[in-house]
Amino acid sequence: MSTGSPLFRLFLFVIVPMSILSLGAAEPFVPNYDESLIPAYLLPDPLIANDGSPVKTAEEWSARRAELLALFSEHVYGNTPIGKPDGWRATLTKAPVPFLDGLATLEEVQIDLFGDPKQAQLHLLVIKPASTAAKPVPMFLAINFNGNHTVHESPQISLATCWVPGGKDDAEAGLVLDHRATEKGRGYKATRWSIRRMIESGVGLATFCYGDIDPDFDDGFANGIHAACGAPGEGEWGSIGAWAWGASRAMDWLVTDPQIDASRVAIMGHSRLGKTSLWAGAQDERFAMVISNNSGCGGAALNRRAVGETVGRITSSFPHWFTPRFTTYSTKEGDLPIDQHELISLIAPRLVYVASAVEDQWADPRGEFLAAQAAEPVYRLFGKTGLGLGVETASPTLNHPVGEWIRYHIREGKHDVTDYDWEQYIEALLSLPGA
Repeated sequence: MSTGSPLFRLFLFVIVPMSILSLGAAEPFVPNYDESLIPAYLLPDPLIANDGSPVKTAEEWSARRAELLALFSEHVYGNTPIGKPDGWRATLTKAPVPFLDGLATLEEVQIDLFGDPKQAQLHLLVIKPASTAAKPVPMFLAINFNGNHTVHESPQISLATCWVPGGKDDAEAGLVLDHRATEKGRGYKATRWSIRRMIESGVGLATFCYGDIDPDFDDGFANGIHAACGAPGEGEWGSIGAWAWGASRAMDWLVTDPQIDASRVAIMGHSRLGKTSLWAGAQDERFAMVISNNSGCGGAALNRRAVGETVGRITSSFPHWFTPRFTTYSTKEGDLPIDQHELISLIAPRLVYVASAVEDQWADPRGEFLAAQAAEPVYRLFGKTGLGLGVETASPTLNHPVGEWIRYHIREGKHDVTDYDWEQYIEALLSLPGA
C-alpha cells in the first residue's frame, strides 16, 4: 500500500489518532482541580489606584471605580455603548392577563432597540403578583437561554422567534428545530424557574432570551445587535457585553412601570449569563442586587487560580464572548491588571450574591468564594459587611448561605439553577429596603 493511495489515507484517518498526525498541534486541554498545583499568585488590590495611591474613602472609590470599569472594558469584555439608544421604543404587545390561577398577571413587551423592528428587538415577559395594585413589587430580571416559552408551559406565553441554542438532544426531542423554537418546547426548562415560589413571596419576574440580543455562536458578529451597531473591532464588546447591554435596555422598561419597585430590581444569570449579570450590574447601578449563579471563568471565579475552565480554554471555545485582548492572557493570567474580585467590587455598595455548586468544579467554586471574599474591603468603605468572614475561612459549609451585602452559598448538586438557589435569592431581594 503506497503512502499516496486512497486506502492509506483512509487508514490514517480511521486508525491513527489525529493528535499523532498533527505535528505541532496543541495538547488536549486537561483541567486542573488540584489545589496543590495552583501556582502562587498575588491578587491586585481594588483599593490601589492606577497611579499607586491608596483609596481610603467611599468618595475616593468613585474615581477608582471608573478606572476598574475601564480596565475590564479594555482587557475582558470590551467597550459597551452607554445608555439607551435614541430609537429605543417599547410596546405592550400583550396586556396583563391572569396567570397562575389568578395569583399573578402576565404581560409581554416588545422593545425595538433602535426604532426599526427589523434591526433588533427584545421580547420581555413580565410576571407580577396580582397584588401589585396595593404596593409596587420587587422584581428579578433574569436572562434565559432557550426562549420565554421555556420558563413555563403556559400557552399564554408567546413562542420565541429568535435564535435559540438547542443541542443534539433538544433537536432529537423536537424541542428545537434548526435553532428555532417549537411548541413542543414549552416549559422544558421550567425546573430552573421557581415562578410560583416568587409570586407567592410577593416577587415578580421579567425575562428575555439572550438570542434576542446576540445569537451565541462565533460568526464575526454578522448578527444580533452587533450587526445593527456595526461589527466590533479590536477592543470592542463581545457577546457578554451585548447581553449585558440588553439587560439594561430591559431595565429601561421596568423603571417606567409604576407597579414595579424600581429600587428593588435584581439581575440574575446562570453560567455564561451569570458572567453577563455581573458585568451588567457593574456598569448599571440601577440594579439593586446582582446574582451570579455558577458563573465560573470570566464571571465570579478568580482567573489567576486557573482551576477548571481557564482563560485559554474559554477564549478558544467561545472567542465571541469577550474582547479579543482577553485571549492574550491565555496561560498568562497573572499578567491581567485586574481579576474577578474587582468585578464583584464594582457592585459595591449594592447587594451581590455569588452561588456555586459542589459538583461544578469546572466553574471553580472555591475560586468564586475567594473572589467574593476579596471584594470585602470595598464594601467596608461604605460601612457595610460583605461576607463577614475572616480571611482564614477556607470555605463555607455546604448548603449554608453566608454574608450580608456580599452573599455566598455552595449547594449540593451540579451546574444548574435549583429551587434552593431561588429560595436564597428571594430572601435576599426581600431583605432590601423598598420604595
